Amino acid sequence: MGADPVGRPEAEALAVQALAWMAGDAELIGRFLASTGAGPGDLRVRAADPEFLGFVLDFLLADETALIAFAAAKNIRPELPMRARAALPGGDLPHWT
Repeated sequence: MGADPVGRPEAEALAVQALAWMAGDAELIGRFLASTGAGPGDLRVRAADPEFLGFVLDFLLADETALIAFAAAKNIRPELPMRARAALPGGDLPHWT
């Protein structure tokens, strides 16, 4: 039996927490900004965009070390961000990896 799905409001809240957590690590947020093309000043505005929040979780899910560290820092199970990603725009697309 699978875990309960995550609703969109909870997914957005978790992604905002992930973004704030990443912002506390200059190297990590630098890599994120480089991968998205966003600038530091864009983060606050874009944090309200569900599609951008999906990018946040995609980035986190692509870096196992960061994912595990985020989960430990927030005292959550490491699979929660993946479940949250499914609730955001583009999260229902198939993953080929």
